[in-house]
Amino acid sequence: MMRVLTKPRKTYEQRIPNDADALRSQLRPGDVILVEGDQRISQVIRYLTQSSWSHAALYIGDELRRFRPDLAQEMRERFGPDAAYLLIEALEDGVVCNPVTKYLRHNIRVCRPRGLRRDDLERILAHVTAQIGTPYNVRHVLELARYFFPVSLIPRRYRRAALRYGGEATRVICTTMLARAFASVGFPIVPRVTLNPEAPRRWLRWWRRPLYQALYEKEDPALVTPRDFDLSPYFDIVKFHHAAVGHFDYRRIHWTEEAHASATPMPAPAKVEGNAA
Repeated sequence: MMRVLTKPRKTYEQRIPNDADALRSQLRPGDVILVEGDQRISQVIRYLTQSSWSHAALYIGDELRRFRPDLAQEMRERFGPDAAYLLIEALEDGVVCNPVTKYLRHNIRVCRPRGLRRDDLERILAHVTAQIGTPYNVRHVLELARYFFPVSLIPRRYRRAALRYGGEATRVICTTMLARAFASVGFPIVPRVTLNPEAPRRWLRWWRRPLYQALYEKEDPALVTPRDFDLSPYFDIVKFHHAAVGHFDYRRIHWTEEAHASATPMPAPAKVEGNAA
């Protein structure tokens, strides 16, 4: 069953090619990398979450040398120069480090936490690097198998809850590791927000700024999915593709003749009788 669910799909399509140098130059430690997986199990996750993204990882760069020097040398011997551009992710083999180039041939998105303080970033990095080597409960993949064939029968309002209530092991796929890391420093992903303009203003003495006039309810890490990082207003989307870095000028695009030849001409507008209302 594991082999069936984790087998790559032959029909996977990368929509926009990724540039390795541009990706490395734009990434910063603490960035969340969303991945559209190419495995069959990825289809289930994307369907349950109603999203293009089925996986999330945290980029740490070369920070492993500070937080886990015992593993830094091993990564350098294993990955060479790519060991300076690492991400941490939870896979069926456990929580591991891999070079970011692993996903060069996948559709990916980079989400950057807005305004994250350096000391809080340190705590997040310490949180996730401490989990490297933690065994991954393989039961989560087997439990997801129950959704593989009848997944379309799950009502839309219950699909997200299925990730939580499908069993203890199922929670791992919901980016729980990353959600708990950000929650440990009070950084929001998708909290429930109630605006409260009538609330009395309270001030943070060390910032000399007023608190937001709203009530924030913490999200359940077990329910956070890759899509939530994409939709969160507290994360910025980082553009890194070959034409997106710097100033993009669409007039510099060289369109192929084939694209012009296959383009379907727009139909002429229908003739309307009488006057418009």
